[in-house]
Amino acid sequence: MLSKLPKDYDPFEVKERLRKMDPLNSMNIFLRQEIDRMQKVIKSVRTTLKDLLLAIEGTIIMNEALRDALDNMYDARVPESWKKGSWASSSLGFWFTELQERNTQFSSWIFVKRPPQFWMTGFFNPQGFLTAMRQEVARAHKGWPLDSVTLHNEVTKYTKEEIRQPPPEGVYVYGLYLDGAGWDRKNSRLTESVPKVLSVLMPVFHIYAINSTAPKDPKLYQCPVYKKPNRTDLTFITPLWLQCKFTPEHWILRGVALLCDIK
Repeated sequence: MLSKLPKDYDPFEVKERLRKMDPLNSMNIFLRQEIDRMQKVIKSVRTTLKDLLLAIEGTIIMNEALRDALDNMYDARVPESWKKGSWASSSLGFWFTELQERNTQFSSWIFVKRPPQFWMTGFFNPQGFLTAMRQEVARAHKGWPLDSVTLHNEVTKYTKEEIRQPPPEGVYVYGLYLDGAGWDRKNSRLTESVPKVLSVLMPVFHIYAINSTAPKDPKLYQCPVYKKPNRTDLTFITPLWLQCKFTPEHWILRGVALLCDIK
């Protein structure tokens, strides 16, 4: 695990890259906050693993925290000290893979270029990501008050591999799963789920903002987005609006929702 752990972020290198990218841009401020949190997780994992090696060799004393970490890792569970500042996961393998994938998104964004599409599951604060996007759009249109700038979305017919360029405005988001219904790709609308298929990987979403507080089309289903399968206030992110074959009430009774992670 120690050999596969991502490198620490150099704060001076990160600061220099942000300075070149425009440090006052709302999306870059969001990126800096995410990298700060990622660095804390990487540092915590590295410290625990190095201390465990020393404790097994007998160089240092095996304290309660290290014993707890060793027991959890033996049972393929995430140690409590790692879980505190990170994210929930069903097993250590899934958690560590997600750590690498999240880090890949952040490092490519800051050291290469802003990605044409974003994996929203890989953010500590996805609500902050959408707020930063709204601020970016509001600043691009001088005179738009942030209070009246609201989120809108479209479901494209693209998969993440087909996206090469970012949208003219807003962001492309991939990796969302539809739970409780099926998705008609031809007509881009909700349909009844296929038997024995619990969730469906959705095409790429185009999420953008407009200067209007007018109510959305009542024929659209207001679909809640959650970080994890356990749907609570703590895991709720935002509603997205989906075209549907039947009335929105039909899908409310089905309990249809979008999930960032189904593990």
